[in-house]
Amino acid sequence: MLQGFKEFITRGNVLDLAVAVVIGAAFSGVIDGLVKGFIMPLIGWLVGAPDFTEIAFRIPNWQGGSTEFPIGEFIQGLVMFVLIAAAIYFFVMVPINRLKSLRKTSEEVVEEAAAEEVVLLTEIRDLLRAQAGERAGSHSN
Repeated sequence: MLQGFKEFITRGNVLDLAVAVVIGAAFSGVIDGLVKGFIMPLIGWLVGAPDFTEIAFRIPNWQGGSTEFPIGEFIQGLVMFVLIAAAIYFFVMVPINRLKSLRKTSEEVVEEAAAEEVVLLTEIRDLLRAQAGERAGSHSN
C-alpha cells in the first residue's frame, strides 16, 4: 500500500501539477501587483476613483423600509477579473505567442536548409556517378 502511494506521489503529472500550483501562486502576485500598482491607478487617473465598492441600490420593501443591495463588490471583482485577464493576455500570452512564432520560423528555416542540402548532395552524387561512368566508358575503348 505504501509502495502504491510512493508511485502515485512520484508520478510526473503529480509533480508537474505541484510545480504548476506553486508557480501559479507566485505568478498571481506578479499579475496582482501589475493590476493594483499600475493599471488601477492608471484607470483612476483617467476616469476618477477606480473603487466601485460603494455602489449599491435600494429597493423599498412592504414594511416601509428598504433593502440595500451592495453590488459594488461584485462590480469591483468583475473589473479586477477583466483587468487581470487583460494583463495576462497582453503582457504574457501575446509575447509568448510571438516568441513561439519566431521560434517556429527559425525551425522552418533550418528544415528548409536541410532539404536544400539533401537536394544539393543528391545532385553532386549524380554528377559523380555520371563522371565515373564516363571514365569507365573511355577506359574500355
